[in-house]
Amino acid sequence: MEEVTLFIKNGTIIDPIGNCLYKADLQIEKGRISRIIRKEENPSLENAPEDAGEKEWCTAEGQNMGVNSDARVIDGDGLMIAPGLADTHVHFRDPGFTYKEDIYTGARAAAKGGFTQIVLMANTKPCVDNEDTLSYVLAKGKETGIHIASCVNVTKGMAGKELTDMERLSERGAAGFTDDGIPLMNEGLVREAMERAKKLHKPISFHEENPALIVNNGIHKGKASEFYHIGGSPREAEIDLVKRDLELALLTGADVVIQHISTKEAVELVRRAKEKGARVHAEATPHHFTLTEDAAIKKGALAKMNPPLREEEDRLAIIEGLKDGTIDLIATDHAPHSKEEKDRPITEAPSGIIGLETALSLGIRELVEKGYLTWPELINRMSTSPCGLYGLEGGRIEEGAAADLVLFHPQELWTVSEFASKSSNSPFIGENLPGVVYYTICGGRIVYKKEERV
Repeated sequence: MEEVTLFIKNGTIIDPIGNCLYKADLQIEKGRISRIIRKEENPSLENAPEDAGEKEWCTAEGQNMGVNSDARVIDGDGLMIAPGLADTHVHFRDPGFTYKEDIYTGARAAAKGGFTQIVLMANTKPCVDNEDTLSYVLAKGKETGIHIASCVNVTKGMAGKELTDMERLSERGAAGFTDDGIPLMNEGLVREAMERAKKLHKPISFHEENPALIVNNGIHKGKASEFYHIGGSPREAEIDLVKRDLELALLTGADVVIQHISTKEAVELVRRAKEKGARVHAEATPHHFTLTEDAAIKKGALAKMNPPLREEEDRLAIIEGLKDGTIDLIATDHAPHSKEEKDRPITEAPSGIIGLETALSLGIRELVEKGYLTWPELINRMSTSPCGLYGLEGGRIEEGAAADLVLFHPQELWTVSEFASKSSNSPFIGENLPGVVYYTICGGRIVYKKEERV
């Protein structure tokens, strides 16, 4: 496909590295940002004109600015331009469960949400504990137009008994290691896995729920479990394994990721471990910093996930962790399921919700508009930090950097309804959210455009 030069005029750049906003024009050539023309520092945010987007380009005007006369021009007036978002905790269900999602539909959902970098979890069927499945996933990902990486399993068959060939799988392109969805209970095995991951300079991620303490997963043991007259999942299930794995992180020096953190106690444990020098990271999902167990009562299985939505104090503690950097990753845990599955009784319905298409908007509404994070801080958690941890190119806007970008209107509202994902298991259906994505650009190519897909 022929390379197309892009020129983006008058956008407001969110710079998570320089921690600032500025007005600028961007020139993109051969998949990279070739020129940045800065105009105004820390501009005020104004409403975009109704016709924001591509406009006719005057050849003489373009030549005066040094732009090729055949350049494709996007008018970014009123739009914010950020590094393409990166989600390091995603389930595309491929291979094995493609009636829920596949790599192609998942990539379209990601692009619609402003994501250019995706790291897949490995709990597929077959799971990604071998070279053939890893090669299949990575090859299919290359056909999508966005960057798709994949973790591999820590243990063979996700059985928690024998480690995979982590070295060989790392050579074959594994982004990291995880048995996400299945907690690892063998402490000695976990320590050995951390030690091997450290030698390979790859992150290792853990699903922190002790099943011995859980009666019914996906629903918080408290008001929600009482409503459904079930045992539920207590906060102690998360706290127990987080304590263990933070101690092992200190011992081994591995880059350890505490996945989808849900309790105030776990946030504080991570904070203390970082103060002691542990190379520990933590994920916050948009649903955990937005919702509480009240949503599980109101929405039923559409708000059932592992770990469950908890109490208001937990939600606020997660936000505080995002503010002070204790939690350095925002990850969706995008988990598609069919309507038939989610319509089952609460104890039989699977846990998980989709999140790629609503994540940016929830970050805007819950974190930026309420004053908890600045724009650069939000984009740091949603792009720069995850790219840095997983060694992915992206997360910055500078000359010479990859032209992986999202252009969005920060204040324009949209109604959560139709999805690019195969699934629609979202508790946010019907809500009006701020933050309309106009363009997602990956490698200098438009992979999503508002009202149409490219």
